[in-house]
Amino acid sequence: VINGTDCGPRYTITAALPYDRPNTSMAGFTLCPACAREYHHPGDRRFHAQPNACPVCGPRLTLRDALGEPVTVDDVIAAALERLRAGEILALKGLGGFHLACDARNAASVARLRQRKQREAKPFAIMALNSASLAAWVEGDDAEWRLLETPQRPIVLLRRTDSRFPRDERDGDDLPGIALNLAHLGVMLPGAPLHYLLFHEAAGQPVGLTWLHQPHPLLLVMTSANPGGEPLVIGDEEAVQRLRGIADGFVTHDRAILARCDDSVVAFDQVHPDFSPSHRRGFFFIRRARGYTPQAIRLPQSGPSVLAWGGYLKNTLCLTRDDRAYLSPHIGSLDNVATCCALEAAAVHLQDILRITPERIACDWHPDFPSSRLAARYAVENSLPCIAVQHHHAHIAAVLAEQGVREPILGLALDGVGLGNEGGLWGGELLCVDGAKFERLGHLRPLPLPGGDRATREPWRLAVAVLQGLGRGDEMARRWGPRAERIRDLLARRIHTPETSSAGRLFDAAAALLGVREVNAYEGQAAMELEALAHRHGLVAPLADGFRLSPDGILDVWPLLDHLADGMEMGAGAALFHATLAHALTEWLEWASARSGLRQAALSGGCFLNRLLSAQLFARLETAGWQVFTARQAPPNDGGLSLGQAWVAMQSG
Repeated sequence: VINGTDCGPRYTITAALPYDRPNTSMAGFTLCPACAREYHHPGDRRFHAQPNACPVCGPRLTLRDALGEPVTVDDVIAAALERLRAGEILALKGLGGFHLACDARNAASVARLRQRKQREAKPFAIMALNSASLAAWVEGDDAEWRLLETPQRPIVLLRRTDSRFPRDERDGDDLPGIALNLAHLGVMLPGAPLHYLLFHEAAGQPVGLTWLHQPHPLLLVMTSANPGGEPLVIGDEEAVQRLRGIADGFVTHDRAILARCDDSVVAFDQVHPDFSPSHRRGFFFIRRARGYTPQAIRLPQSGPSVLAWGGYLKNTLCLTRDDRAYLSPHIGSLDNVATCCALEAAAVHLQDILRITPERIACDWHPDFPSSRLAARYAVENSLPCIAVQHHHAHIAAVLAEQGVREPILGLALDGVGLGNEGGLWGGELLCVDGAKFERLGHLRPLPLPGGDRATREPWRLAVAVLQGLGRGDEMARRWGPRAERIRDLLARRIHTPETSSAGRLFDAAAALLGVREVNAYEGQAAMELEALAHRHGLVAPLADGFRLSPDGILDVWPLLDHLADGMEMGAGAALFHATLAHALTEWLEWASARSGLRQAALSGGCFLNRLLSAQLFARLETAGWQVFTARQAPPNDGGLSLGQAWVAMQSG
């Protein structure tokens, strides 16, 4: 058995430091004489390889049926592969938790997995043996393929080849139901011995290593094993209980996973071909977890130790010591009790394995977030100060922390929503950030949310609000029928129609006006499909009169929405929206620069996961002489909030 001393699943098997076998979940496996000689001999390459093991020592695999009962088979791997090829859904125990796996080419299996997991349309990731096996499905440059092959084994978003990019849900798709209407696929390579054993069996149990580099047709859906947005399943009996009715069988082993750690998801920047070729290209995190946790992020200065509890969506923790910040793995959205309990457990585990006792607590400005309430309780119980950090300030601060920026800077924070001053719903913000202080210089024109949060799930409501605001209310009935009249009534009476400056809702409104999507099946679906359409259409010039900028810093792109509502081909409209928004944001920053004298900008927030918008905006700013900072070591979305909160709290007097 090959086992390295400097890699492997350390975080998920460690109970305490130092990292010695008795402090890991390998403690219960007695070394056989051969492994003991290797482990204790200083000249052996497996000397102090803490998880050293072999078929004699264990761990051992077990195949279980849908009820969790062990199944007697001659070869667990062969039986599991046979079940996958027959269309079954299996729960496979990995390094940081279970995956749900099925044959990615089997439309019925994929559809059944969606139905059982209640995941109507959100994209799945697929696993292949190697890069050569993916060449027919996705395309990338050398840097993207190298990232896919790194020991961290992240999920990498790669652009679908044109021949594999269905025009819409009615078109044929060789991977049906995997990533509907999206320009990119999430792909990954085997990251655990179990995965390699499955592919080795599928290849016919070849001798040697040549087979590892040869294309192989097997493609597996690999998605986190968690029902209904709950935490990732890590225990064998837990898997049987929580995945009953979802998995047709289980492949488990008897080594315990001590800490949940989901797959990391990364993507590379897109380079804008019409601007400066010096554009810095690198990868950024969409989700930071397995393979990268708990690698330290170097901070610009030392300070008091902080435990930051993150936000509501895509929650993470951040724990600091001196000039180092340690992010927890992705925990998830705190919309159920189980995930909130997982957050508390992760806070304890992170402190235990790093041996850090916090001196300050930080949380989001929103007092009703579960993370904020947990932070406040922890602070009281431990007699520590609790520092609430405004949501968008934290977004920008996260970039400044990892990039080592200590001077005042302009920050462009674009996301779905965050609590602002006096209870406002912010989300499209131009800030000046100076350490623990910030000033709001401007914001996007507010957009009503008819029905409140329901409007975030139903973008057609936002389109109705835009048309009403543009004086085009007579068009509503024609486009959306009687339901539009109910929204018009809410707007006219100002009932249950809070306003938000959210950039995310701007994308939703544009998508609905173009007819791309009226209802979101998952967070960000309309915006992601809008980006995919723009990718397919290609670059266009911005609409010259597509925005207005007021003297008090309000950026109004409703003229662009007005133009889109006139009726455009979806792809052309999506491309025009991205180009015009990038142009408008550039002019907005130039306006702020003229008043502040600053020519540095930090870009953060979930909208900067949109590579097309990011590339066009970055290229325009770079050409105009700006120094631009973006998120690299933490996600630009809410997964990076805890890092920003910790950095602000460290600098707070």
